Amino acid sequence: MTQIPIKEVYYTEPYRPQFHYSPESNWLNDPNGMVYYNGEYHLFYQYHPHGTTWGPMHWGHAVSSNLVSWEHLPVALEPDSIGAIFSGSAVVDWQDTTGFFDGESGLVAIFTHAGTYPDSDRPRQVQSIAYSKDNGRTWQLYEGNPVLSDESKLDFRDPKVFWHTETNRWVMVLATGQTISIYTSPDLKEWTFASEFGENQGFHEGVWECPDLFELPVDGDPSASKWVLLVSVGDHPDFAEGSRTQYFIGEFNGTAFSNENSEGTTLWLDYGRDNYAGVSWSDIPHSDSRRVYIGWMSNWKYANLTPSTKWRGAMTLPRTLSLASSKQGIRLVQSPVEELKALRSQSILLKENEVIDQTEAVYMPEANTYELEAEFHIGDVAVFGFSLCTSSTEKTIVGYDVKSEQLFMDRTASGQIDFHEGFAAKHQAVLSPKEGKIKLRIFVDWSSVEVFANDGEVAMTDLIFPDSDSRTIEVFAGNGQVTLISLTVHPLKRIWK
Repeated sequence: MTQIPIKEVYYTEPYRPQFHYSPESNWLNDPNGMVYYNGEYHLFYQYHPHGTTWGPMHWGHAVSSNLVSWEHLPVALEPDSIGAIFSGSAVVDWQDTTGFFDGESGLVAIFTHAGTYPDSDRPRQVQSIAYSKDNGRTWQLYEGNPVLSDESKLDFRDPKVFWHTETNRWVMVLATGQTISIYTSPDLKEWTFASEFGENQGFHEGVWECPDLFELPVDGDPSASKWVLLVSVGDHPDFAEGSRTQYFIGEFNGTAFSNENSEGTTLWLDYGRDNYAGVSWSDIPHSDSRRVYIGWMSNWKYANLTPSTKWRGAMTLPRTLSLASSKQGIRLVQSPVEELKALRSQSILLKENEVIDQTEAVYMPEANTYELEAEFHIGDVAVFGFSLCTSSTEKTIVGYDVKSEQLFMDRTASGQIDFHEGFAAKHQAVLSPKEGKIKLRIFVDWSSVEVFANDGEVAMTDLIFPDSDSRTIEVFAGNGQVTLISLTVHPLKRIWK
């Protein structure tokens, strides 16, 4: 039998993402420890190296110089006598506050150890640290672990840590059941409780997880900055959408966060089903000034059941987060990082200033790896949009309902959907036209669709599992006419070699 060279089949399994990060094999979930240091973006993540479903958690590891192409590295952290390695963060200890680096700088990981209390089977979650003197290639666990514990808390996890210049100390935001607890420290070893946030705030149908807290300028004006608190909400049987991420906007004084929105307000980061547990990179240089975010592209409703083979789990595209004023108030805006444009091959202008009053096929890409940019001027139409990854039996619809002013994604006929009863779904988000226009920027990979509408005012991320031959792009208009101002497709190159 002739053996096929590995490079000919590398990253070509059915549904394997071609320009999103996924592990070479086995299980991936939450992004962890994202930090920029010495020219590298580090991406750690929850990883089970011995199976394709959730199991004993390790920290997988990859690095990139450009947020697009990734190099796989060996497992960074693995379970020990204290427990498995749950989610957390990483920072650059520029001032050697820990004393680990002989007056130089280095990387420190802060994470949850998940195990049991000594001589007991009672679950325990505590916070521990590890450090690296060689750009994250090897890690030394701190001999004084754990550095933070609370026996009264069952859910006590996912520390996100940053340096707060104004108070000259480290700040940790930690998920504690249905709240976020804030701690401070001079050295990442000794922690003091500062405050708690969350009671009667936001959405509480699932456990709170994976917080992040950071400051952003409003409308690009640093003098008008606000603080953003991300909080992921875990799956609950009564919550049809499954796991999702909410956010709060307000003020932070070094010890406490205050929410500026009313108690009954819930702001969602993403209106699709498959963007969870995302957090941002720390220590991106001031010369860059971006707040870059990435999420786990799945949902706890069905994450263990998705129809992949030797791997399971992928990350969203990295996105730049910003704050913009709107009629509803200050809101988060998301834009795919500029570096992704390097993946574009020969771009194709398909339509320009054309009236659409029916459904028509406009393009058949060679593969479902492309970016689509479109702008519509609303006429007397009721609904319009695109059918993607289309064949005689399959399609994923990204559309806009004019009367209700809602963007929607419908994956009820998107391909393989029978692995979980809740996967086939249509979901929507309010999106108001701007000067009578709707702009869509859509990224399609072998098993995902990510939509950024009106320059990132609304984001939707969904997994789909179509047949590889379901590739036709159709544009449609229902009950009237809409003007397609422009439609451009950018075929995207794969990132794996």
